[in-house]
Amino acid sequence: MRIRATVAALSGALVLSALAVPAATAADGGPSKQDVVRAALKAADGKSAYTGSTGTDTGTPYPLSVTFSNVKVNSGKPIVAGPTGHVVAPVTYTVTHSADVDLRADDTWVDVTLYRGSYDEPANFLEGDNWPVCTAVSATVDTCKGTVDVRPADDLYNVDATTWKATGYVIDWNDVDPYSTDDIDWSKVGVADQDNLAAVRLQRRTAVTVNASPEPVRKGATITATGRLTYANWNTGVYSGYAGVYAQLQFRKAGTTTYSTVKSVKTTSTGGLSTTVKASVDGYWRYNFVGTNAAPAIAAAGDYVDVR
Repeated sequence: MRIRATVAALSGALVLSALAVPAATAADGGPSKQDVVRAALKAADGKSAYTGSTGTDTGTPYPLSVTFSNVKVNSGKPIVAGPTGHVVAPVTYTVTHSADVDLRADDTWVDVTLYRGSYDEPANFLEGDNWPVCTAVSATVDTCKGTVDVRPADDLYNVDATTWKATGYVIDWNDVDPYSTDDIDWSKVGVADQDNLAAVRLQRRTAVTVNASPEPVRKGATITATGRLTYANWNTGVYSGYAGVYAQLQFRKAGTTTYSTVKSVKTTSTGGLSTTVKASVDGYWRYNFVGTNAAPAIAAAGDYVDVR
C-alpha cells in the first residue's frame, strides 16, 4: 500500500509526528509503533488516544523540556531518487533537554522525520528504517544521527518532487508498556515535538544522452546533435521524457577541458532533443541540463566528432 493512502486516512493535530516511526507491528499482532506514537501525541493534544479501544485512557502526557536544533537532512543537499531502488539520506541534529530526559534509555523514543503538506494533515511522510543513535555531549545535550529511507516504488508520487519539512519528537514512556492499549495512565508518559526544523527538496533523478553525427564530417558541413532528457517517474516506476524544458548544446574543442554553450534546445513531448550546427574543428558535443526544482542538473558524456 502506498504510504500516502495511510496518511490521507489520518487527521488531527500532530498526526505527522505520530507517523514518524518504523511501521513495525507488535509481536502479538497489536498496535504498530506508528499507532502507538499517534496515540501518545493525540493524548498530549487532549484527544482520544485509542479510538475504538475497549480500554480506558487515563490522564494526559506531561510536556518534556526538549528542543531540537542544528538539524541537517542529507547534509543540506536535495534528496535525489530514481524510479525504483532505495535511497538513504543521513539526518543529524542536536537535542537539548532537561537532565531527567535520557535519550538513550530503552523506553525513550526520539526521531526526526520528513513530511510535505500541512503539519496537521500531511500529504506524505518519510522516516528512517531504524532509530537514530544519540551520543551525550553533556547531561543536557545529545547529538543524534539517523536516516530517512526512501523507496520510491513504495513511498513517492511525482507530486512529491517538492520541498519537505523536518519535524522531531521525543516520548519518554517511563516504563509504561507502549503496546498496552488498555487503561494506559498517560500522566506517566512525557511527550515533546517540534516542527519546522529544516527543509529539504526531493528531486526526480535525471538522465540525458547525445549523439552527434555524421562522424567523421567535412569542415563546414552540418552536424546533427540528437538526444533525450528523461527523469524518474515515481508514478510508474520507470524513466519518462522530460517535456518542455531546455538543455544546452555544448562544445569542447579537442585538447581543451572547458565546454561552451552553443545554443539552447527545448525538449519535445517525449523529452527528445535535436538541433544542427556547422562543423569547424575536432571536439566533443554534449547536452547539458541545468536542472529545475523537480529534477537535478545533469550533463551527457561528450560525443567526439572528427572534422576533416
